[in-house]
Amino acid sequence: MPAWTTRLGLSREALLHSLRTAVAAILSLMLAHALKLAEFYWAPISTIVILLSPSDPLALSWQRFAGTALGAVVGAVIATYFPMNWMVYGAGILVCGILSALLRLGAAYRFAAITLSIILLIAHTRAPWVVAYHRFVEVSLGIAVALVVTKIWRLPSPK
Repeated sequence: MPAWTTRLGLSREALLHSLRTAVAAILSLMLAHALKLAEFYWAPISTIVILLSPSDPLALSWQRFAGTALGAVVGAVIATYFPMNWMVYGAGILVCGILSALLRLGAAYRFAAITLSIILLIAHTRAPWVVAYHRFVEVSLGIAVALVVTKIWRLPSPK
C-alpha cells in the first residue's frame, strides 16, 4: 500500500473491507434496478447491514430473512384488516415478538419489528400485501448478494 495510507492509519484490511462493501452495495443496487423493484434501496441497505455487522454473516442473514418474512406477513395482515393507530401498531410489535419466540427465531424479532414498522408507518400507494411482498424480495436480494460476496471475496483475518 502507498505510504500515505499508512500515515493516515488506513490498514489494508480496512481498505479491502470498504471496497468489498462498496462493490456489493453497487451490485445490489444494479440488480434491484434491473428487476424494477419498487423500493430498490432496501437491497443495498440489506447488503450493507449484513457485510458491516460484527456477527456471523450467515447467522445474521437468516435472522434478517426470517424476521423480514414474519414482519411482512404480520404487517400485511394488520394493514389489510385494521385501521392504523398507535394501539394497532403496538399490538403488531407485540405479535411479532410473541411469534418470534414461538417460532424460535430469537434475534429475528428486531427485523420483524422493523419490517412491520415500514409497512404500517410509511404511507404506500399499493395494497399492503404488495408492499410486504416487495419489501421481502428487496431485502432477500440484498441478503443474497451479501452472502455471495462473502463466499467469493474472502477477506484476510484481522491481525
